[in-house]
Amino acid sequence: MNKQVVAKRYASALFEIAKEQQLLDQLEQELRVVKQVFAQNEALLSVLNHPKIALTKKKALVQEAFANISTVLQHTLMLLLDRHRIDIVNELADAFIALANEARGVAEAIVYSARPLTEDETNALADVFAKKVGVDALRVTNVVDKDVIGGVKVRIGNRIFDGSVSGKLARLQRQLTR
Repeated sequence: MNKQVVAKRYASALFEIAKEQQLLDQLEQELRVVKQVFAQNEALLSVLNHPKIALTKKKALVQEAFANISTVLQHTLMLLLDRHRIDIVNELADAFIALANEARGVAEAIVYSARPLTEDETNALADVFAKKVGVDALRVTNVVDKDVIGGVKVRIGNRIFDGSVSGKLARLQRQLTR
């Protein structure tokens, strides 16, 4: 079965537990940390997937590495180890965050700009684009990209709003070459 499909099932179950126990914000933050740990330590994932390492040692390693996270998330990680699905942690985190954002009416946005945006500029972009995509709020991440030249390019989910100078130049070039 596809990793995304399996991850969505686990994320959905974890999301329901988080709603019942009012741990939505806490679990989201913890999942972001777990995802970051797995992204920064590729060796950890290879150790946890290695067939010659005993399951008890893998569980002890996960308990030690993630001792400060909630028991619900620890149990989820143990379940993933038991079922040989620990490699879906990143997809599970993404799916959980998407469910949590949807429940709150929030969306994630990546804003590419030629220079770092000020807090006022970020807030103004968040307000304008939140209305455009029909959500209550946007969580904006600013990425500095010198190729943008000027203006901004906003990515929300799989939608891109390109107001950059480089984007306008590319569109103009396409029109002139027709």
